[in-house]
Amino acid sequence: MSVRPCQRPARRVALIIVALAAALGLSCGTAQADTGPDVSSWQHPNYALVDWFAVKRSGQDFAMVKATEGLSYVNPWFVPDSIGMRLAGLARGTYHYADPSLPAAPQAAFFAAVTLGQNGWGDLPPVLDLERTGGLAPGALIAWTQQYLDTVSALTGRTPIIYTYPTFWRTAMANTSQFTRYPLWIADYNGRSAPGPLPGGWRSWTFWQYTDSAVIPGVPVRVDKNVYSGAQGPLGPFARM
Repeated sequence: MSVRPCQRPARRVALIIVALAAALGLSCGTAQADTGPDVSSWQHPNYALVDWFAVKRSGQDFAMVKATEGLSYVNPWFVPDSIGMRLAGLARGTYHYADPSLPAAPQAAFFAAVTLGQNGWGDLPPVLDLERTGGLAPGALIAWTQQYLDTVSALTGRTPIIYTYPTFWRTAMANTSQFTRYPLWIADYNGRSAPGPLPGGWRSWTFWQYTDSAVIPGVPVRVDKNVYSGAQGPLGPFARM
């Protein structure tokens, strides 16, 4: 994704995972936190493929892939990545990169059509990637966001996930607490064991993107990496697995 918080060195990733496990009450002999990358066309330099079986063997549990942007862009790697995730047995998330300068409802319909409603086995709820204003003031952007979420929910029958980062939400969205019923995927490269403080009145996060420079076997270049908190219950049922 194109979020630009302060960058953190990749060498902190292992320390973050250890600290995160402690924060979630995990230890040796107990279940580990579910982790996974999110990808777009940037993870395919010179038309390189992602080896999703290697990603799975490396211990990843899920992956997120960009499907659409605005009203016309389809990620050219969406289909091969989406199929690869499914075949490898990874829980699959799919996101739409919002362009609020264009109408919300048609973007939701575009996303739902391209992803076939994202309602199959192993599919996480659809994701709205919100990190641009499209020139809208906070009130208008809040209304835009609600219309998109309402439309994609009606088309898919699922409660969408919101991806954002703290500074954007506190400024562009006036730190509104209107959306706390939607699961939060927060990008926060803070070098600590958990994100926060959370914006917008959210009391918990569902996914946390804690680095954009992870090295994961099977992915040709450095990549965003995320962890699932378990806030929605076990990952399998959340992904209909």
